[in-house]
Amino acid sequence: MPYASNHALPPSVRNHLPPPAQDIYREAFNHAWQTYALDPRREEICHRTAWAAVKHRYVKGEDGDWRSRR
Repeated sequence: MPYASNHALPPSVRNHLPPPAQDIYREAFNHAWQTYALDPRREEICHRTAWAAVKHRYVKGEDGDWRSRR
């Protein structure tokens, strides 16, 4: 199920990532959803892909907040 907006993202994403990181997550998930259409583990792969995309640009600080790597 692709996400139409950040408001549709799972609470585990919405409540922990800043809005720009939510955009990255949503876009990566939606792209993976199309890419892995025939894979039986589609949803799992899409979530893993989306988190990997976020972790490429953001890092979780010791205080638990996500920050840009820049």
